[in-house]
Amino acid sequence: MLEGYFPILMFVAVGLLVGVGPMVAGFVLAPHRPDSEKLSPYECGFEAFEDARMKFDVRYYLIAILFILFDLEIAFLFPWAVVLEEIGLFGYLAMVIFLAILVVGFIYEWKKGALEWE
Repeated sequence: MLEGYFPILMFVAVGLLVGVGPMVAGFVLAPHRPDSEKLSPYECGFEAFEDARMKFDVRYYLIAILFILFDLEIAFLFPWAVVLEEIGLFGYLAMVIFLAILVVGFIYEWKKGALEWE
């Protein structure tokens, strides 16, 4: 009964081995000789000039959220385009409504000036 899940179990085991194995091997086999140069923060060859926990402008996060939003929009368009003939008019209209909502949101953000840097 559970024979069908064996390939999935093997896939997970190999994935863990490939992902975690090198990290564990590096931690166990690497020499541990810390010094001040290795432990210092690296910032393009310069000494650190500000705290790592400095505040970012809110516009940075707005742009990041918009990027994720429109990136996901494209991720939804590919499978929709592949099965467009099978889902028919209902699927087409559902995607048109989805895209219309996203376009309205994009225009709103554009008019509010969230995409402009000063």
